[in-house]
Amino acid sequence: MIKSRKAAVALTVASVSAVMLAGCSSDSGSGSGKIAFIQGVSGDEFYISMQCGIEAAAKDAGLTVDTQGPAKFDPTLQKPIVDSVVASRPSAILIAPTDVAAMQAPLAAAANAGIKVVLVDTTLDDPSIAASAISSDNVGGGAEAFKAIESLNPNGGKVLIISTDPGVSTVDARVKGFEDAAAENSSFDYLGVQYSHNDPAEAAKLVSAALAKDPDIVGVFATNTFSAEGTATGVRQAGKQDQVKIVGFDAGPAQVKQLREGTVQALIAQQPDTIGKDGIEQAKAAIDGGEVTKDISTGFHVITADNIDGEGAQYIYKSAC
Repeated sequence: MIKSRKAAVALTVASVSAVMLAGCSSDSGSGSGKIAFIQGVSGDEFYISMQCGIEAAAKDAGLTVDTQGPAKFDPTLQKPIVDSVVASRPSAILIAPTDVAAMQAPLAAAANAGIKVVLVDTTLDDPSIAASAISSDNVGGGAEAFKAIESLNPNGGKVLIISTDPGVSTVDARVKGFEDAAAENSSFDYLGVQYSHNDPAEAAKLVSAALAKDPDIVGVFATNTFSAEGTATGVRQAGKQDQVKIVGFDAGPAQVKQLREGTVQALIAQQPDTIGKDGIEQAKAAIDGGEVTKDISTGFHVITADNIDGEGAQYIYKSAC
């Protein structure tokens, strides 16, 4: 009996010690200089280009980066990655949230754990939990997309948006920018927005169906890489390349190829590498207790066949660092 009591006491002391050690380990990990970059989706040239900017800036700052991302732009796939990263206690997390609402609680938990959160590209319903938020001027980019379609169709006509999913902050802002600009020109008939769930095949189907219903559509704005890729496929399959003018957001290799082929007439290129570099700078400032800029807006550039081999070339996204 005495031996059992001694064993129990020893076990209790060991358990308490283990908990204390684990707590010390977590605390030290949060100041380790390790940065986690959680992409919106892995394999996307936009996030690869951002990763390149992050890694270059992190190297200069003496920080290490671990990059992960879900196979699809989906909060049910991104949340487990966030939970796992939070458990590893990095100094900071740079993340492109896949949904403004669904990713709020997981990232609030990270902030509450003392991890600095920096939003890169997309945002949250309540971004106040983040040390900083960096993104493109997406409303302005959407307006610029309409201006490009407008210049290609001076007589007006029917226009359509192919987007990803509602609730993604960046594409919602691009839709708003396009819609507001379209509303100012009564010669254009805006047919609304359709959602492809970030699937090029679905975007192609939506465009094919839209052209079957309204064969006189003159322009389509595709709000991201995969939407643009699928839109171009749908227009090509319908044999409407000469009629339908496509403006896509983002400038991955597939979009550049379509631009060169004449299927897409203009690309609104972001600066993902700049977003990544700014993200590291703000994360380091937050870790060091320095001055942090709460909101940063980066620019965009319009790439056309006229400048793709000139000044536009520097804004093409990378497939690898």
